[in-house]
Amino acid sequence: MSITEQHILDIYRAQRRGEPVPPAPGVHDWEVVRELHDQRRFRAVVAGRPARRRVRSALVRLLWATRPTRRPPPR
Repeated sequence: MSITEQHILDIYRAQRRGEPVPPAPGVHDWEVVRELHDQRRFRAVVAGRPARRRVRSALVRLLWATRPTRRPPPR
């Protein structure tokens, strides 16, 4: 059974029982992503690590360390 078929069945059951209709699949996806992000930041603070821009700063350090050195242009 697909997600859509399960959702339609859930709507049918809710209407028959007089209950509120459940939200469509995917409606709260971004909210879940935000909550996971907040939880990761909270755990970082509790563990004593920086809570922001850890991945970005690590990438910048990596790219800065591996960048080619500039040579003067030939004359």
